[in-house]
Amino acid sequence: MKFNRKQNKNFSVSWWIIVLALVAGLIGGVVGSLGVQKYSNEISTAVGGTKKTVKVSDTKVKGTSAATKAFQQTAPAVVSVINLQQQQSSGWSLFDTAGQDDDLKTASEGSGVIYKTSGREAFIVTNNHVVTGSKALQVLLSDGTKLNATLVGTDKISDIAVLKVKSSKIKQVAEFANSNEVQTGESVLAIGSPLGSDYATSVTEGIVSATKREVESEDDDGNSLGKATVIQTDAAINPGNSGGALINLSGQVIGINSMKLTNSSGGTSVEGMGFSIPSNTVVNIINQLEKDGKVVRPALGIKMVDLSRVSIDDQKNVLELSDDHRGGVIIVNVTDGTPADRAGLKKYDVITKADGQDLDDTGDLRGILNSHKVGDTINITYYRKGHENTTEIKLTAKANDNG
Repeated sequence: MKFNRKQNKNFSVSWWIIVLALVAGLIGGVVGSLGVQKYSNEISTAVGGTKKTVKVSDTKVKGTSAATKAFQQTAPAVVSVINLQQQQSSGWSLFDTAGQDDDLKTASEGSGVIYKTSGREAFIVTNNHVVTGSKALQVLLSDGTKLNATLVGTDKISDIAVLKVKSSKIKQVAEFANSNEVQTGESVLAIGSPLGSDYATSVTEGIVSATKREVESEDDDGNSLGKATVIQTDAAINPGNSGGALINLSGQVIGINSMKLTNSSGGTSVEGMGFSIPSNTVVNIINQLEKDGKVVRPALGIKMVDLSRVSIDDQKNVLELSDDHRGGVIIVNVTDGTPADRAGLKKYDVITKADGQDLDDTGDLRGILNSHKVGDTINITYYRKGHENTTEIKLTAKANDNG
């Protein structure tokens, strides 16, 4: 077969068109494939697909904080205190026997602090209201060990009680610090069992809001026990924390947690107002409870009010004090036959020092009195009609007065 030049030319053009089309298609396919792959990779990366795995990094906090060290030092000495009482049976049982006591069951739970071991016994301080009404007591250690406890003694006024357990399982005891050296604004931790032993050895952090706050205290029946001088803190304190430790950042106990202000007059909601019995008061009480099972308080035999409650005019005109006197305690009544009466103290005398320590208010004087025992002698500095006087007073047991 023969082809002419025109036919050959047409065939050549067609062949090149086909080749170019094939090449273009091949290039387009390759480019398209790469584009799809790139797009797929971008999607995978964008949604965190299989290309990258999330990992945790080492903490950047190095060392142990002061709060953690304090907690670790003291926590093993903080326990849960379980108050067991008789509970009435809900119904008759085939196995009931005449005269059999009802079972003892958990009535309430609080906290406590192991402060001493002596031979085969270990001693625990808690609140009086934690153990009130108990028929038996148990202590749950921080490691989960449960021990039977014996009541050594209680003091309703200070709300302090002492228990003892066998010491064989005790691994740590707490150390008390001088609460007179505690400062407002100081960081503190509260350790205890809020809401019971299910939350045992819980810790909260706060500061000291006031070092000597006077609050009205009541017993479980609502009877007034007078004013208590306590440490105020904003560390969270909840039911079950009672009897637990308030500690400084050296792990020393500065107070035993006792109460929380939940509302004020008018129903205003209150947060961050907890109170703790100062360690100096606690140590004085537990020493007496260990020895006698009760507390006998010394007293001057006076009724008193803070000098700050009296107007400046009355301080000058009635008490005849100079402008330099802003702290002290005014005697408003002296009971006949009491130490104050025998020492010659009179109505409207202003006590400014006791045992050489300046007094700001009645809380200071009560604290000094409570640091003594019956039979001790203390030095009193007082002003009468503007003149300074000093006297020594031998303390006797508390009478019907507030000092």
